[in-house]
Amino acid sequence: MSWPLGLIVPLQNATPFSPFAPREWREAMRRVKDAGFDGVELAITDPDRVDHSSVAKALDADGLRLLSITTGQAAALEGLSLSSSDDGVRHRAVERIERHMFLAASFDAVVIVGSLRGADGDRTLLTDSLRRCAALNPEIKLAFEPLNRYESRLVNTVEESLRLLDDVGADNLGLLFDTFHANIEEPSVEAALQRAGERLFHVHLADSNRWVPGHGHTDFRGVWQALERIDYRSGLIVEALPRPEDGALLSCGMGLRSSWETADA
Repeated sequence: MSWPLGLIVPLQNATPFSPFAPREWREAMRRVKDAGFDGVELAITDPDRVDHSSVAKALDADGLRLLSITTGQAAALEGLSLSSSDDGVRHRAVERIERHMFLAASFDAVVIVGSLRGADGDRTLLTDSLRRCAALNPEIKLAFEPLNRYESRLVNTVEESLRLLDDVGADNLGLLFDTFHANIEEPSVEAALQRAGERLFHVHLADSNRWVPGHGHTDFRGVWQALERIDYRSGLIVEALPRPEDGALLSCGMGLRSSWETADA
């Protein structure tokens, strides 16, 4: 078992799932590499405010991969939603995803659709928006994330997400599986991963309490074995709170690798 492992680095606005402040993103890259990670997931609110060449140079200098780009800050800070009944809001959300896809194209990175789908929107409108997003560049992978019921009432499980993907009908739209959300919504985390199968594009790791893996009751041995069974070979990003202590996110890489090597034994 072996997967590219990464941490989240914010470029514009802070996130509770990263130990770094946006202003220190360049130093953050170095620290991620020094901690033994393979890549990063960039938290980007507005890609038009990002210097693409600076990002490319930093990644190259530190030998890191840009595994993914998360878009949720545009929902939290600007109220954008792909399922909004407001045509203008929905149009701006699609345009924002387009800009994220433009940035991702240079790095073969996955673009995440999580909270940008909306908390209480219309599923039909969401389907239409995702179809428009996927058509913008069929070469760029979009990863739709089932969120738990407390964060969105719109598509919460892998099974619901797969039906959504079928309705959209785009090969470049797949799933993001988050172990924290799945622990709340899925009867079996392992069975849900198995059901996702080849449509799984990306994975977020956090324990049942959203702490760093290993500090809750999620069975990560079962997670590793399920990923191996479906021949998953894309990225794993730790999207957890920095608990149980400061520094937990940066120091968790070796422990995660050890746990999946043990599961493979």
